[in-house]
Amino acid sequence: MGPALFTPLELRSLRLEHRGWVSPMCQYSCEPDTAEGVPTDWHLMHLGSFATGGAALILTEAAAVNAAGRISPRDAGLYNDAQADAWQRIVSFVHRHGSADAKIGTQLAHAGRKASTYWPFSGKSGTVPASEGGWSTVGPSTQAFDGYAPPSAMTAEEIDGVIADFAAAAKRAVAVGFDTIELHGAHGYLLHQFQSPLINDRTDSWGGDEAGRNKLTLAVVDAVRDVIPDSMPLLLRISASDWAEGGIDADSSVRLARAAAEHGVDLVDVSSGGAVAHQSIPVGPGYQTGFSARIRREAGVKTGTVGLLTSAGQAEHAVATGQADGVFIARAALRDPHWWLRAAFELGHELAWPPQYERAIPRRTF
Repeated sequence: MGPALFTPLELRSLRLEHRGWVSPMCQYSCEPDTAEGVPTDWHLMHLGSFATGGAALILTEAAAVNAAGRISPRDAGLYNDAQADAWQRIVSFVHRHGSADAKIGTQLAHAGRKASTYWPFSGKSGTVPASEGGWSTVGPSTQAFDGYAPPSAMTAEEIDGVIADFAAAAKRAVAVGFDTIELHGAHGYLLHQFQSPLINDRTDSWGGDEAGRNKLTLAVVDAVRDVIPDSMPLLLRISASDWAEGGIDADSSVRLARAAAEHGVDLVDVSSGGAVAHQSIPVGPGYQTGFSARIRREAGVKTGTVGLLTSAGQAEHAVATGQADGVFIARAALRDPHWWLRAAFELGHELAWPPQYERAIPRRTF
């Protein structure tokens, strides 16, 4: 029957040629002084290389739904026409040159209290001051992430505004030609901040019990689902554990995933961590696959898994044993943008190569 990793998957009307995908990875490569949040040639090269390398689905880095939602001044957005035009160029390239009929989706996000930070290779850390292009941040409460400036607690009107911004960005994504949309509800960013009892201490309807803490995530799902075609699949990335006492755990993540599916999410991209600095993560190969498997089984929704799955054998095992419906590759893809062509060869599957590269197709050794 062939390797499970290289079997097709259908999400609504979207057919993915196989189960090996590209995880969102921020590049911090926009030029804030000349084109705020606009993807550049770097993004075209970065994402385009995965398309020619055999990925079936490529997710962009987090695209902020408004200017204040960017992680850093160098992060991408999808809240104006210049950004949309730049993304359209990249989408067209992926559709034209993807060697495995590649599809591309955007990840819509708001960084909340983790916004306005220095990018990793800036040589600095913490919150960017206004004098260097930074801005004031928001969150569910005034609690600051370790080492960052305190945010202001969002008003009900501001929460409604962010929900509308997610919907507006989703409409732009559809117009650009993206094949799917992922909502970023993980890694300590705004939606996750509202979900986590370690951060959200609100007493209004946007906090309190678990239903209140999950209310923003589900409201964003509803708003986006309402403005995208019924045929377009919607993905949601979650942190299945805060890895800290009193935080989100596997049980609560199953409940969130089940509710998200009921609201129209078609696949849950299962990651973990990022809410608080005092997390303690037992990192190792496949350390998050157990979360994905349980959500898939108990919430009745398709899942993707991610996290130190670097080899073809590991990815194949995750899919073949039902731990996930697909595998998102991140750092391994940065090391080898043709990871999927290599994996297909190692698993004995024939995956189409770009015609320009056909002379390099391996026969006996890669």
